[in-house]
Formats: sequence, structure tokens, C-alpha cells
Amino acid sequence: MYSFVVQSFAEWRSCSRALLNAQVPPDQVIFRDSPVQATLFDDESAGEQSWSALVRVPARGHKVPQAFLDLAHAVSCHRDTDRFQLLYRLLWRLTTNEPRLMEVITDDDVHRLHQMEKAVRRDSHKMKAFVRFRKLVTPESEQFVAWHRPDHRVVRLVSPFFSRRFPAMNWTILTPDESVWWDQKELRYGPGCSRDHAPDGDELEDLWLTYYGSIFNPARIKVKTMIREMPVRHWATLPEATIIDDLLNDAPRRVAEMIARQEGHARSARDYLPAHQTLKSLREAAKTCRGCDLCCEATQTVFGEGPADARIVLVGEQPGDQEDLAGRPFVGPAGHVLDEALQQAGMDRSEVYLTNAVKHFKFEPTEKRRLHKKPSARESSACRPWVDAELRLIKPKVLVCLGATAAHSLIGPGFSVTRQRGQFVRSDWCEHTLATYHPSAILRSLQSESLRKLLIDDLKAAKHQADNS
Repeated sequence: MYSFVVQSFAEWRSCSRALLNAQVPPDQVIFRDSPVQATLFDDESAGEQSWSALVRVPARGHKVPQAFLDLAHAVSCHRDTDRFQLLYRLLWRLTTNEPRLMEVITDDDVHRLHQMEKAVRRDSHKMKAFVRFRKLVTPESEQFVAWHRPDHRVVRLVSPFFSRRFPAMNWTILTPDESVWWDQKELRYGPGCSRDHAPDGDELEDLWLTYYGSIFNPARIKVKTMIREMPVRHWATLPEATIIDDLLNDAPRRVAEMIARQEGHARSARDYLPAHQTLKSLREAAKTCRGCDLCCEATQTVFGEGPADARIVLVGEQPGDQEDLAGRPFVGPAGHVLDEALQQAGMDRSEVYLTNAVKHFKFEPTEKRRLHKKPSARESSACRPWVDAELRLIKPKVLVCLGATAAHSLIGPGFSVTRQRGQFVRSDWCEHTLATYHPSAILRSLQSESLRKLLIDDLKAAKHQADNS
């Protein structure tokens, strides 16, 4: 039985390489945690004997997926004392008879590895977000000091981020496990310390509190979400935490003031429509629209595009993530599906006018990406004047609604895409209006090929109607 005390990824990797060379199975190895300043081996005499025997074994070549090494490096920072045991067990399986093990996400060890990596990644994000430096002036220099209590041993993982972000500052981050110093040249590590070793505040703190209070939106309070994203255990080191209770208590008054200021003002795009309307003037005016709250979160307005005399207009639901960033409709995955369907229907994208019922991207933010969120009926109604103005100028021969949101907005709330898809009906803006599936529905559906065929058939019908009108 081999017993090692290992604290870092580098130490574990060195031990594991020697153990693999000697073909020592996981059940014959015990890895245990250690303080930062401990030696490599738990029992010095037994450790030296084991190590000397291992290093004499001729080296072997082992192929290990880079994805595993990246995960292992992160998981080595996890606080679970069994982490190195798990990593060696996975390494043994990968290098013996399970080379594709990392693809089996249902495997217990692989699943646990990913869960631990996720916990470390989240804790690293919290450290980046919640570290608050205080200025400490001495006769020799100006130093910025912060104290943070991470859930895992992420100091060495995250400190390069701070050296890149604050390269021209002398700073120190203190944690219970270990601390890190940056002197504008290199990172140095030392023992951890308690909260009372960090300064309490500086002259910059009042300025930060004033700024935080000014950006606090009382109309969007979600206390559970706030606590989940900013756990209470970190509040002791966050200056803004001292005023959160006051801001929450004052929120009803501030919301009432906001409503009073808005009373009598239209919650629609009509106030923003230009007097002289062309597609170009509408596009410019839409950039300033504040007809609903979606403009506050989206990157930009995504207006329609295409020829002013297009015979066919296609109206979707709203821009997606890539459309929001690019400022153009249907350029993301759903747009690629639509382009292919248009081509197979005998049409070219440049021949049709593409727009959306809602001009701003509505989404739910997550840690990794922004998730599409369906616009409400009120938001669709608020944006309706822009679509009306586009259709009034273009006067299409055929109007195609892509998905339920566009169909409900332009045909009527009782229209059912499932039951009435592909049927020409009369709408306010076009004699020949039909609704079909949105391209994004094809991407999500288990019956994607069937829906794709229906979309192509409906586009063919739209083209035939336009050619014969």
C-alpha cells in the first residue's frame, strides 16, 4: 500500500505518473490532503522508501485526454479530501482499458468529476466578483489589500486574473487557506490568515457605495436570486452589503416615484415614430425606442432588413443572442435553417424582407449564456407600431408569420399555428397572410425533418401566391 500526502495538482501529477509506470492500481494507493506548508509525504521514512522504489521503475508512455487534465487541474482545487483519489482512479481507468471514459457522462466517477469542476468554477467566479480591495498607505508604498473566504482552494487558480486586471497595483489577497501578493512583477504565495489582518475601509468606499446605490433598480428586486448569486457569507467583506437593507426598505417608495414620473406617458412605440417615414428613417428612430423595458437589457435594436419593394415579408418572433450582438435579423442558428428553407423553396434571402414582431432580445441570463425568453403579449403590443409601419411602406403581396408570436400579433390572438398552419387568411396588412413554424422550432423538435418539410412547403406556397398575384 502506498500512502502520500499531496496538496497540489503538480504533486499529484508527479506521484500519479510514477504510480502508473509501476502499474499500481487505485486500491493500492491512498492520497491524503495536507496544509499548504506540509511536505510531500505523510510519513517521511515510509514515503521516501515508497518514492525511491517508484522512481526506479522505467518510464512508460501514457496518452491522456487534454480535457481530463484540464478538469483535473480545476478539481485539484476542490476542498473534498478524496479529490486526488478520484483523479487517480479516473486516470487509471483511462490509461488501462477505458480510453473513451470521459465521453461516458453517466459514469459515476465522470459525473462526480464534472460536478466538482463546476463547483470550483463557480467559486472562482465568486472570488473574481466579490474581492474588494482597500487602500493601505504606508511610508514606503501604497498597497491594496482584500480578504476573501472561498469555498475551495482557488487562490492560485484565480490570482493570475487579478494580476492581469490590476497590473499596475501592489495588491494582496488574504484568505484562510493561503494568501497571494502581487508587486507588479510576479505573484508570490504565503500562509493564510484571519479576517482581522485586513484593513476595514478606505476613502474610496463611500464613492463605491454612492455608485452602487445609484445603479440599484428597485423595480427589479429578486431577493432569492440576489442571495443565491451573492451568498450572505460574503457580505462581511462587501461594502455594498451594508446598505442593502436600506435599499430594499426604500424600494417601494422609489418604485412609486418611477410610476408617477411615467404616468401619462405612452408605453408604446408610437411616440417614437418619425414624422416622415421610410425604412431608413424607421430604422434610425427605432434605435431610440423606449416603448417597453426590453431595451434596457438588450444590446441594441434589431430592425428588419430587405428590399423596400419586397413581394414577400417574413415576420419572426424576436432577435436571438447572435442577432442581438450583430444587429441583424436571422443570422444565428435559426437564420441558417431559414436560409436553407428559402433556397429549397426557390427563393433567395435578398428577395424577401425579414423582420420580427419584437425588436429587442428578451432573455434569461445564466452563468454561461443568455437563454431566449418568450416576449409577453404586452411587449409584442408595445412593439406592434414598428411592424405596422414596415408593412405599410412595403405593401407585400404575401405576409408570412414565423411562429405563434408573430401570428398572434398580426393575424389575431385566437390563431393556432398547429391547426391553421399553411392556410392563407386576410390580415390588416395583406390579403394573403399565412403562418408556419418558426425555424427555431425545427432546431428544438424531435421531429425536425418533418417540420422542416412543412416550412419549405409553406414557403413554396407563399412564392407561388406572390408570383401569381
